[in-house]
Amino acid sequence: MKIWVDADACPGVIKEILFRAAERTRVPVTLVANQPLRVPPSRFVRAIQVGSGFDVADNEIVARLEAGDLVVTADIPLAAEVIERGGHALNPRGEMYGADTIRARLGMRDFMETLRASGVDTGGPSALHPRDRQAFANQLDRFLQRQLRERDPPAPAPGEPR
Repeated sequence: MKIWVDADACPGVIKEILFRAAERTRVPVTLVANQPLRVPPSRFVRAIQVGSGFDVADNEIVARLEAGDLVVTADIPLAAEVIERGGHALNPRGEMYGADTIRARLGMRDFMETLRASGVDTGGPSALHPRDRQAFANQLDRFLQRQLRERDPPAPAPGEPR
């Protein structure tokens, strides 16, 4: 399992949480962006810079994604594609996208885009709040613990059959 980060719009505090999680769990984290990124010296954290252009970073993530990988993104179409390919998608605000909810989120995104195209000011997302950071950290920790338990199940107790 690997963690991919749609890093162009990912808040710095979320990246810091991911860097700490990579060191703690030894799960590789790769940031993908159109611009150069600084990452801490770590064998578990790296950055990939892609060319500029619409969806170039998203396409790079999808091309490298393997079933079971986690993608951190606020991009609803990218999250939908990740889920369709057997991956997991987590919003930087702590919402885990699922197959059962992503279609509704895509529909709402398309509706809001239509409103904006017709001149309606829909505002943007609110600022990242400390409770969002905490929700992200909690959701990431739950996900990683579940995945690591499945990957490395506990050894049977002495006397129990293997």
